[in-house]
Amino acid sequence: MNSTESWQDKLRAMLEASGGVPQEEDTEITTAEATVEGKTVQKSPLAILYERKGRGGKQATIISGFELSEPEIQEIAARIKKKLATGGSARGGEILIQGDRREDLRKLLPQLGFKLR
Repeated sequence: MNSTESWQDKLRAMLEASGGVPQEEDTEITTAEATVEGKTVQKSPLAILYERKGRGGKQATIISGFELSEPEIQEIAARIKKKLATGGSARGGEILIQGDRREDLRKLLPQLGFKLR
């Protein structure tokens, strides 16, 4: 590395050569994307539960009541985790989200086409 050229200069040159930093598409979910032919994804409402017991004091938010296949639930869980920038899992027909995210989920799930209790 040339002592007069810093890593920042090299990075700038690489970005200019490649056309700049790729911009991520807006991942905002619209109601049109969330529904299938104008209908909600599922008719029965989902339940959002908050749980701490049996988890070593850690908080968890559980979404239950899905009428979808396991791969579909896992895909929805991945979208939720990415949107909320949190960890979690999907198994047994439920989605577990780390932390107390009840309010965030009450806003997000209707955007995805789900009804809530």
